[in-house]
Amino acid sequence: MTKKKQLHPAPGKMAYLNEEFMESDAGRPLRILSEFFAPQQVFDQEDIDNTIVFFGSARTLPPDEIKKRRKGCKDKKELARLARLEKVAESYNAARELGQKLGKWANKRHEGYAIMTGGGPGIMEAGNRGATDVGTPSIGLNIKLPFEQHPNPYLDDALNLQFRYFFIRKYWFLKKARALVVFPGGFGTLDEMFEMLTLIQTDKYAQKLPVVVFDSKFWKKALNWEFFAETGMINKEDLKLFKFCDTVDEAFDFITDVLEKQDSESTALEWYRK
Repeated sequence: MTKKKQLHPAPGKMAYLNEEFMESDAGRPLRILSEFFAPQQVFDQEDIDNTIVFFGSARTLPPDEIKKRRKGCKDKKELARLARLEKVAESYNAARELGQKLGKWANKRHEGYAIMTGGGPGIMEAGNRGATDVGTPSIGLNIKLPFEQHPNPYLDDALNLQFRYFFIRKYWFLKKARALVVFPGGFGTLDEMFEMLTLIQTDKYAQKLPVVVFDSKFWKKALNWEFFAETGMINKEDLKLFKFCDTVDEAFDFITDVLEKQDSESTALEWYRK
């Protein structure tokens, strides 16, 4: 029988100040609760009421960075990796530009908008970078991982949040979300996208947020979307829960048109209730 690990007491200290206890199995419920409650205080202090969320791969590099890394590189494996990444490199520039355009739109509205990402490199960095370019609040929900994940340099210090648990991080992705943009990505991006689509599909989210799936060539090759409906795994109408977009302008127009319409309808309803 494996002997249980013994916790060392911390004489004279409150239990929640005992780091060994807080990192133990017994301290897990407190760690979970802290990740549920602390972000709301941060968002309240920073006047964040609405977010536009960007999902996408942490591995994405901009074209100029790929070109830079190729110079003088003789490592065949690295050159092959860069060649693969080059196929979606423009996604970085598109995410940055969309972050800029949505940020400018949000700045004019004065409604507590921010651009939110997973806080790491790649597409996340690009989205946060676009927000920072135009002075829009830039949020990163970082997750503790053994590789790939580290805070990008385009996060507001006060909005650089660290998470241990994926499920709470996902809760905060959706909690204040008004729109979602999904750029090319891997397992993590798929996981986040389909969880959000499931919550919208099953009416677990009160307001239908506009969802953009960016780069139809990538996504339609990666997944046979129509086959889901053809086999009855989803309804044909479920394919309307999101919109494929291939340009920044198309994505921007779709998102802002929906949000402005929703705000107009909400204002009209509030007036009626008075």
